[in-house]
Amino acid sequence: MFKTLLKQTSAGLRVLLVFTVLLGVIYPLGVWAVSRIPGLQSNAEGSVVTVDGQAVGSSLIGIDPVAADPAHDPYFHTRPSAASLPASGGSNKSGFNPDLVATIQERKAAIAQREGVAPDAVPADAVTASASGLDPTISVAYADLQAARVARNSGVAESVVRQLIEQHTTGYGIGIPGVNVLELNLAVAAAGAH
Repeated sequence: MFKTLLKQTSAGLRVLLVFTVLLGVIYPLGVWAVSRIPGLQSNAEGSVVTVDGQAVGSSLIGIDPVAADPAHDPYFHTRPSAASLPASGGSNKSGFNPDLVATIQERKAAIAQREGVAPDAVPADAVTASASGLDPTISVAYADLQAARVARNSGVAESVVRQLIEQHTTGYGIGIPGVNVLELNLAVAAAGAH
């Protein structure tokens, strides 16, 4: 009986050792090695965007910039988030939920006031959160809506701001035009520095 128990314990320890080495050492090293393949390293490292050697954000995570003076806001803004960092996720509320409808109406009124337009001119992505809550892109319509305010507060000519929107518009492979907010804000800041 004792011999059988010792044999089973020994077999269990060998299996534990094999799987510890396999899944605790070899597998993580394999994943790390794959992440070093040219073309994948940027994604594996979080697609960090740097300016003058300093990390300023990720091109894959949308974080809404906060102006020091909201009355003179020089930034393009991302879609709203139903979650706060570091969490992500949607609100999971239906389109007919009274709380969600009220929140969307509040967002629409605030954006209309900030941009100096009628609430009906505010695009849907300006007031609705993305599924992850961290979408780095906005629609071209939302970027166009913000162009006049950004130009006025950044000191960059509106025509230049609109050219930057056009230059930073991509389809992301599925044919839906979008504008990466971080990259656009950096381009506006660079244009204002000249």
